[in-house]
Amino acid sequence: MHDSYLVPADYGEGRYEDRKSKFIGEIFPVETPEAAIEKINAVKVKYRDARHHCYAYIIREGNYMRYSDDGEPQGTAGMPILDVLRRENITNVCCVVTRYFGGVLLGTGGLVRAYTKSAQLGLEAAGINQMSSYSVLLITCPYSLLGVVQNILPEHDCMVEETDYAADVTLTVTLPEGGEDALEQALKDATSAGVDVECMDTRFMGRRIR
Repeated sequence: MHDSYLVPADYGEGRYEDRKSKFIGEIFPVETPEAAIEKINAVKVKYRDARHHCYAYIIREGNYMRYSDDGEPQGTAGMPILDVLRRENITNVCCVVTRYFGGVLLGTGGLVRAYTKSAQLGLEAAGINQMSSYSVLLITCPYSLLGVVQNILPEHDCMVEETDYAADVTLTVTLPEGGEDALEQALKDATSAGVDVECMDTRFMGRRIR
């Protein structure tokens, strides 16, 4: 059984402005330090006219953690970005915050606030996946019991991946590995054993949690 961990669900971008300085926070899912550096370099090309490209990345394999203030006062950019990622306990992630200077100095507190907020906005846009071992089950039930089954599934952290409407209804669901017996018992109790539950597979996969 693999350990569970959190990763970005997708690419995400958040924008923040303070006293005419514009900040663009971008989140990238990455699996190696090389991939993170590639993303950072691509952002530098995309926004080549910007003054700063501050970043942080965390890679699970080898436990890599790097950050850069890219010319901003020490501790005001890279570390606040890294802190956002660590607080969310997220890995295999690269965050780059690009700053277009607006002509007004923000001060240490203002910079920390702006880089923190930009990273948070980027992460909110990207969403978070939980990587974990999930069991894949087939639940077959008559149409008359479908509502009962659908009410029980969320209580067991089940996600419906597919629904097949034939003579009976067949639901393909995933739930965290180890929860199969409890789900099967709950379904049997609620439907007087009127449903059929079959374990098809176990897979390590990502599921969006927010």
